[in-house]
Amino acid sequence: MQDGLRILLLNWRDSGHPEGGGAESFCERVASGLAALGHEVTVRCARYPGAAPDETVDGVAYVRRGGRFTIYPRAALALVRQRRRGYDVVLDVQNGMPFWAPLFTRALVVNVTHHLHREQWTAVFGRTLGRVGWWLESRLAPRVYRRCRYLTVSAATRSDLVAVGVDADRVGVVYSGLDAPVLPVDAAAWPRSPQPSVVVLGRLVPHKRVELAIDAVAALPGATLTVVGHGYWEPQLRAYAERLGVGDAVTFAGYVDDVTKHRLLAAAWVHALPSVKEGWSLAVVESAAHGTPTVAFRSAGGPTESVLDGETGLLADDLTGFAVALRRLLTEPALRESMGRAARAHAARFSWPATAAAVEAELRTLTGLPPRPAALPAGARPAERSSIEAAG
Repeated sequence: MQDGLRILLLNWRDSGHPEGGGAESFCERVASGLAALGHEVTVRCARYPGAAPDETVDGVAYVRRGGRFTIYPRAALALVRQRRRGYDVVLDVQNGMPFWAPLFTRALVVNVTHHLHREQWTAVFGRTLGRVGWWLESRLAPRVYRRCRYLTVSAATRSDLVAVGVDADRVGVVYSGLDAPVLPVDAAAWPRSPQPSVVVLGRLVPHKRVELAIDAVAALPGATLTVVGHGYWEPQLRAYAERLGVGDAVTFAGYVDDVTKHRLLAAAWVHALPSVKEGWSLAVVESAAHGTPTVAFRSAGGPTESVLDGETGLLADDLTGFAVALRRLLTEPALRESMGRAARAHAARFSWPATAAAVEAELRTLTGLPPRPAALPAGARPAERSSIEAAG
């Protein structure tokens, strides 16, 4: 086997997809990082309006075929047809529904799971179809992938995978990275807003529960909320803000470029993450890089690691605790500034080169390639946690 691997990454969306989010950013940055390390990487995902069916970005070949549901049989057919092409590794991203790659290829398959979707299945598809979806994810998938290695982005998700029957020693944890430097954080260039302000960053879908951030702003006269992101739930959120009488205090920024995104994160006093479940949440660390602390739910899983509770932000156990935590950070400047400094220091521990290097180290072990010399990749720093932790 040559030193460079032929890697196929299956993910139903890419970051340009109308429903793309942090999981897609993770996959793309890992893909480009692996390509930079000398591997041949192809990403197969769904096509959407305005997207090219085939293109190469950052050394990665993107093949877009099918839609929200047809991407899965199209990918399966492609795997069967390409058995002779000789992929060394298939990274099968299980975003609720996996691609069932072990059934269609003889290549080494690694299941990449950001988080499990027990709550989301019912929220998106209703009770009956939701139960079917959860059965597929929690019962059938662990059987199909019983001989496969898993990678995930938090110890919390690893625990959830173990709870549905995945052997702990088959699950590695790779923390997400962060662009470094993010953008200038000089106070003059990136000032805080003059009034108490909250930012929410993510897809606008029911399980992100942006309504809870709107509730918090409604209870704090003079506070504002900026919602960054897009999704089919936006009309309901706008109507909800109007019903509460805070339509003028809530700004829906929509999908924005990176510069605008970071400017908004830097301007906010607090980042709110009311999501019911997160594998890690890139938004937490991106906000932290600007000294913006986060309020999230402990039950969401990944935020128990991306947020250092009581140091870089606050974790709540219920709806009341979430509102109280937001109020504390908005009304206690000393606490907010202290957590902001700690958040910025915490964010400095992560980088995408280190994340890609950690994934590559795992793939080298699995495929029998010799390990690379023990040197940090360009852009990495010794204190980073973006590496595979020992399972168990």
